[in-house]
Formats: sequence, C-alpha cells, structure tokens
Amino acid sequence: MNRPYDVIIVGAGMVGATIACGLARSDLKIAIIDAVPAKPYEPDAVPGIRVSAISLASENVLTNVGAWQFLKETRLCPYRHLAVNELPAEHGLAAKLPDISSWARTQFSAQEIGQSHLGYIIENDLIQWSLQQVLLTHSNVSLLCPKNIVAMDLQSDTKTITLETGEVLESALVIGADGAQSQVRQAANIGQYREQYTQSALVATVSYQGAQQDITWQSFTEHGPLAFLPLAESGGQQYASLVWYDKTDAIRELMAMELPALRRLIQQKYPPELPRLNRIEARGSFPLFKSHAHHYAKAGVVLAGDAAHTINPLAGQGVNLGFMDAAVLVDILLKAQLNGERIADLTVLRRFEKKRRLSNQSMMGLMDVFYHGFGNKHLPVRVARNLGLGFAQRLGFAKHKVMAYATGLSGDLPRLAKPV
Repeated sequence: MNRPYDVIIVGAGMVGATIACGLARSDLKIAIIDAVPAKPYEPDAVPGIRVSAISLASENVLTNVGAWQFLKETRLCPYRHLAVNELPAEHGLAAKLPDISSWARTQFSAQEIGQSHLGYIIENDLIQWSLQQVLLTHSNVSLLCPKNIVAMDLQSDTKTITLETGEVLESALVIGADGAQSQVRQAANIGQYREQYTQSALVATVSYQGAQQDITWQSFTEHGPLAFLPLAESGGQQYASLVWYDKTDAIRELMAMELPALRRLIQQKYPPELPRLNRIEARGSFPLFKSHAHHYAKAGVVLAGDAAHTINPLAGQGVNLGFMDAAVLVDILLKAQLNGERIADLTVLRRFEKKRRLSNQSMMGLMDVFYHGFGNKHLPVRVARNLGLGFAQRLGFAKHKVMAYATGLSGDLPRLAKPV
C-alpha cells in the first residue's frame, strides 16, 4: 500500500531533522527517513567523538525549531574566545627566525561584539537527539527511523521511495539531506565536483586536568593545524576534542600508536596552552575533501547540507552552512505554500539554490585560502602571514567584521536564524 506525503526528507541527521522541525509547524504531511536512529542521551557518558562548533546563528535556528529546550539540558560547552596563531618552524631557514608566535596571534572574544559567547561546542549525537524529540511532538511528521531504503524513483512527477519493509512512500517533493554520499543526489542524476585534499585528520576525545576551558584555538604547523575544542564536563571530568591535520600516511601512523604513547606525543607537539591530558578516551580519522553538487535542485528534488556541499573542516563551518541551508529552505517552502504555489515546482526550489549556492561557494573558497595559505612553506609567505595575524589582532574594525561572519549573524538572515 502506498503512503502519500507532501514532503519526504531522506536523512534524519542534524540538517534533515532541522528541516523537518521547521516545516512541521505547517499543515504539511511530512515523512523523514534514516537508517540510523538517534543515540539516546546518557548524562554522565564520555562525550562522543563527533562534535560541531555551533555558531550563534545556528543556535538561533535550533531555538526557533524547538530543539534548544531539549539541548540545553544536555552537555553544552560555550566558547567565549577563539584564537589562531602559527607555531615556530622546526626545520629549515624559517626555524632560525625569532619566535613571534605569541605576538602573531589573533584572538576573538565575545565581549568585543557585545555577546556572552561566540558559540557552543556540542556533540552531533546530542543535536540529532534533541531534534528528534521535537519531531516526536508533531502529529503531521512520520519519523521512519531506523528504516532502510531499497529503491527510489525520482524521475516521475510523483516521486516514490520503497523501504525494506515493502512500504512505498509517495510525494511530489523529496529533500535530500542524507550526507556526502547522498542516495537522493545519485538517484536524481545530479552530478558533483569533488576534490580530495592531500591531508587527513585525526580526531580524539581527551580528558584533561584543571577547569573547563572557554576558548577554542587552532595553531598552524609545518604539517597542518592542531586544534583544541573544549567540551562540556561530564561525570565530574573535563573533556576536549583535539584535531590533528597531517599527511594521510602520518595520520595512519598516529592511528596505529598505543593510546598512552599518542597522548605523550600530543602533549609534546601541541602548544603549551594545551591542558595536561589524563587520557585519550576515543579517536578516529577521516580524509579531507570538498565537493559541490552541480545543481541543488531539480523538479521535485532539492539537496541540502552535505548532500549538496562539503568543505574543508578547518574552521568548523560545514554544519553551520547546513543549518543555514535548512533555515533558508524552510523559509522558501513555507512562503511558497502561503502564496498558493506548488512547493515542488522547480521555480520555487531554484530560489533556494540561488540564495545558498554562492554563500556556500564563498565559504569553500575562503577555507581553501586558509588551507593553501598556511600550507605554503616559502619563507616570505610565512613572514607575511605571521605579520598579518599580529596586525589583525590590533585592528578592531576588521576583527568585528570577521566575528560577525564567523557567528553567522551577518547578511540577510532567514527567519529561523534570527534571535527570538
């Protein structure tokens, strides 16, 4: 038996669930499908390894769709400061230069822009869990999770998705929010540009000594950045997420090390501001790549989040782009419905693509400037970027512009991204 819906969302992760929550306050009948259910919240558990730096604009989105009321009762770590510098070179002529890494450091503080914080570091699983708590309160949303998809027909006017249970879902509109390996993108025959970087990243959840930190920082080295993201206290213990970027072979070696030896190496290689580590609780690695779909929309099909674009994770902006995608798409679809338009029409869906594609492309380009700029080992370039970091710290107007951009509060914001 076929089950008709107004909208089918494939992917109940952070972006897909946000779209569903935003649309759920209308009279649309919505189905959202995912093969993996949200993990239940465990108050005293060690934080999960997948975390995100949530901007102020993304916090607004989560608040406006109703998820923050659940999320604020879980593990949240606000960060009030953000710092960037470059560590002294260890080899070559650059190693003979004076150490100006303390001077050549740019630090952004929330109070400089009249905010209590710049954002939050939150576990992805907790965000997904909180969004699904919202979905469970809406009678017009069918949360089909866990459910596996065995077939899709996205070429006809009426799209059909067949589940492993034999259920066939029908809708005029399918939203693909199913990640970088999107089934929806492939079934809709939407191509993509994809480029693999020469580096990979190791991510580790660590416990550390001392008080909870309220600063996230990134130090650039000859092999790539070293990043520190504070996490919320859990069970009376302080935690953080560390990211080590390096060549793929080097990351493979780090992954093969015994955990005590890796902890000692991290303590040695990271800058002195790294707190004293107790132990490595978990680790993982992933390759670095960027991708961009050739189109975000076809008649009756639209892509959002990683299904449409992935970027270098240097500044942690990928998930924030996804939340902004969600907010803009919800805005456009609800306005179209209010105006009596068919929300599956290509003219409606192209408004979303027009609104988001250039912004996402610009952020991808900016991350590449950082990646390639700090990866350049030529001495004049190194001197110039260190001077640039030092002067940036002392240029108040420029810092305010950067912070407004990083917090997501600049430009023409969709309704869901505005403060309540």
